[in-house]
Amino acid sequence: MVFPSPLRSVQVATAGEALIDLIEDTDGRMRPCAGGAVYNLTRALGLQGVGTLYLNPLSKDRFGRLLAEGISQAGVALAQAQPVHEPTSLAVVGLDAQGKASYSFYREGVADRQVSAHGLIAACEALPDLRITVTGCLALAAEDSATYGPWLQAQRAAGRLVVVDANLRPAVVPDMDAYRASVMAALQQAHLIKVSDDDLDTLGIAGTDALHQANALLASTPAQWLALTLGAGGAVLLARDGRAWHSAESAPVSVVDTVGAGDCFLAGLLVALMQRPDMRPGTLADALQLGADDVQHLLAHAVASASLCVMQTGCTPPSLSEVVARTAAHPPIFRTL
Repeated sequence: MVFPSPLRSVQVATAGEALIDLIEDTDGRMRPCAGGAVYNLTRALGLQGVGTLYLNPLSKDRFGRLLAEGISQAGVALAQAQPVHEPTSLAVVGLDAQGKASYSFYREGVADRQVSAHGLIAACEALPDLRITVTGCLALAAEDSATYGPWLQAQRAAGRLVVVDANLRPAVVPDMDAYRASVMAALQQAHLIKVSDDDLDTLGIAGTDALHQANALLASTPAQWLALTLGAGGAVLLARDGRAWHSAESAPVSVVDTVGAGDCFLAGLLVALMQRPDMRPGTLADALQLGADDVQHLLAHAVASASLCVMQTGCTPPSLSEVVARTAAHPPIFRTL
């Protein structure tokens, strides 16, 4: 059951894009679906029972109302309850034969970009139980670095767990060098980084394979942990001290499309992390001390969350009970690397 956010303390604050994915159906028609990586993550957290605050504004237009409805249904609170006049961001989504998504974006003068570093920081300062702050994807574009960079620095300085999902979208930027630099600057503020194998290639990280690339990326930042997603190949969690674990589904997954898979994976990882007794405000150092049993639980919950998402069209995040049921019925394969 999802409870309204006012009845739960806000534990996670998210900042970044909320947009409409226009997904092409088999008949060629474009179907609007609420989306955006940070929006998907936000809903996924709320639907798994986490008190979550979304920091960006939504539009008063038709698409903004659709996004607001999804936020409400997930039990997520809005930092800016009043909608703004600017239009909703759009993404045109193309799917290949394997259901893998590619994107084209329309994001000039849009609602979710009507934020400031000061406003983001002030909203978080007003939350006494805030444990985790998360951003990524389009928020890491160079033109928005003056907004999200100071906010990330302030969250790290305040002792909150900072999570950054690289989730690169090359189609959104005209200058890839500036984009890469902006992403890398954000990762310098993270305690936990999430990347995909595609992200590592787009960042230009050197290495013989994704695991070597991920280790190189982790070593180039102060982060304690890095989660690497490998699509159908599962996921790896890397620790700063060199430990690494891999988890993958033990049962076949019928993929409809991959929209939102990584967002649901990260939400599942954070939900499982917050279930640990050490995840309390002011106990960041303890919260980052994970053993093999902790990691197995985190990856199992994250992998199951992603699998349940890809079994449906668009990003449809699962509930906590659905994830628990899947991990019980099909425990993922887990091994130390």
